Amino acid sequence: MEGLTEAVAHAEGRPQGKAVRIHAPEAVDVASIRKAQGLTQGAFAEAYRIPVATVRDWEQHRREPDTGSRVLLTVIAREPDAVRRALAGA
Repeated sequence: MEGLTEAVAHAEGRPQGKAVRIHAPEAVDVASIRKAQGLTQGAFAEAYRIPVATVRDWEQHRREPDTGSRVLLTVIAREPDAVRRALAGA
């Protein structure tokens, strides 16, 4: 019954006081993730809706992906088809 109560509270936007932690890796190898899929920088950027300049900057270590980007890149590395399906209608 507790699970149902929590689900209803969540649906209504009421906080439950429970913290959720999502593991974000400290670093990701963007070039390795891209190359494992056999994609050019441009094709990778287009497939995952990331500006190609951003992909280039990450790969050349001019910039580091922020936490949200590292999470997305980790999901892309593990489940690329799921990410593409999710973005297909966006």
